[in-house]
Amino acid sequence: MGKGLIPDLARGTEQTGMSSSEPRLALGDGPLNVLPAPALGHPGSAPFNLGELTTRSEATAPAPPDKRRSYPGVDLPPLFSLNELLFDAPSWLFSAGLHLALIILLGLLIFTPEKPGELLLQFDYREGPEDDFSSGDIDAPLDLSESDLETALAPQHLPQLSDPLTVKPMSVKSPLLTQPLPSDAEPIRLALTGREQGMQQALLDAYGGTRGTQQAVLEALRWLARNQGKQGLWSMTGRYADGTNDENQEAATALALLAFQGAGYTPHGDELEPFTKVVARGWTGLLNQQDENGSFFHSGRSSGQLYTQALCTIAICELYGMTQMPIYREPAQRAVDYCTKVQAPEGGWRYFPGSGSDLSVTGWFVMALQSARMAGLSMPSQTLNRVDSFLDTVSRHGGSQYAYQPAQGATLSMTAEGLLCRQFRGWQHADPRLQQGADLLNENLPSWEEGERDVYYWYYATQVCHHMESQHWRTWNEVMRRLLPANQVQEGKERGSWNPGGDRWGQAGGRLFVTCLSTYMLEVYYRHLPIYRLDLLNAGP
Repeated sequence: MGKGLIPDLARGTEQTGMSSSEPRLALGDGPLNVLPAPALGHPGSAPFNLGELTTRSEATAPAPPDKRRSYPGVDLPPLFSLNELLFDAPSWLFSAGLHLALIILLGLLIFTPEKPGELLLQFDYREGPEDDFSSGDIDAPLDLSESDLETALAPQHLPQLSDPLTVKPMSVKSPLLTQPLPSDAEPIRLALTGREQGMQQALLDAYGGTRGTQQAVLEALRWLARNQGKQGLWSMTGRYADGTNDENQEAATALALLAFQGAGYTPHGDELEPFTKVVARGWTGLLNQQDENGSFFHSGRSSGQLYTQALCTIAICELYGMTQMPIYREPAQRAVDYCTKVQAPEGGWRYFPGSGSDLSVTGWFVMALQSARMAGLSMPSQTLNRVDSFLDTVSRHGGSQYAYQPAQGATLSMTAEGLLCRQFRGWQHADPRLQQGADLLNENLPSWEEGERDVYYWYYATQVCHHMESQHWRTWNEVMRRLLPANQVQEGKERGSWNPGGDRWGQAGGRLFVTCLSTYMLEVYYRHLPIYRLDLLNAGP
């Protein structure tokens, strides 16, 4: 299983409760950065000293307060005694006290509640013997049979679109264009820098994030932290409600780590910041699952292995891109090499290495390759060219809509996924096909009504519209940024998560899958910088 491939990043950090510096803010509408993301590493930074992770907090932690009630060298005034108070107090004070006591007594008699109030106990993150999810079969977060997928992704009655509207200039001002470009680096290498402190806040302001969206992200990360297993891994079945029937620790851990990384957390942030130790333990667990050939999948129903590989590759490429630490470059490159090796001849990916293609699995691999480009990793150029060929086979209506497989009709979820792949592959902002597709997404906005919930579709559509900016983004964001926080669980054990019941993918993915995708959407303001802003940087002055 590839155990022991990396050192234990979290050695000596078994107790990982929330930091006292973790912010707690009320919901509201004003933009506010409530996630104090750590400063990320940059090329040329010194390699991480693993020993520092267990000693830094001891060296910097404040000394415990002295609880002794002694004050040497200080003359304190004498304390009042009860006798002095009774004999020295004026008579009017007794009268006032008597009347006040009578008023309080009458108030209690008149306004006694009919029933006692409820006591709500909320528990924070702790570990115990029951947290060990080391056993169980491994499966994918969207592990459906082929017939199930064909039914779930069946063609919908999508409207035929008229000619695209004239493209309006992007009206949202972004701090990105003032970001200094590193020497000898493509603009795409800046794509992950929005997660840094300072840039995160500026992008929230520029693209419409609010106190409510940030508070929802924070609560979701708390829920994930509470549900981390003893070995640092997460579970798809979970000790939480509404898990899946089949286990997949690697996929679950990659999903959770992507949520933390989207808010700027890596294993090398300040220990006093929330979630740093949680992420460190997660990466220790996940990287010890990687085989020498780069694969992260080990057992369980084999149809889940490529979903798992794509998710883990996205996560490790992001981590290397955010930190540029040599310790992560080799496992990230091995993961990318495995992805290119198992590409099917027609240009996509499906359930088994080198065999078959569908847009659902392929979309996750395109994101993995895009993350590798953001991190500056290498891959064969023919890999991306073959992706373009496969996308052509599943495109519909001239490229504005997309199907699950070549012989099928277009669906909303596959249209959103296909359009994002096209954006990654270089389609220009003014491309009529892209404009038509984005118009269709704006005509099918998120809704919490029965039968309308589709977190998978929303996840991809949120990214497409964010990259489009301007009216497409404003229309989508106005609904999304209110809908998700309003429907997040607000109390009890599952506070911070989203209920998968009623979602089209809720039963297949479970609570963790639905919660992670919802979190990614609320991080979209800074998770990836808008593609076409990077193009402007590439064009130069």
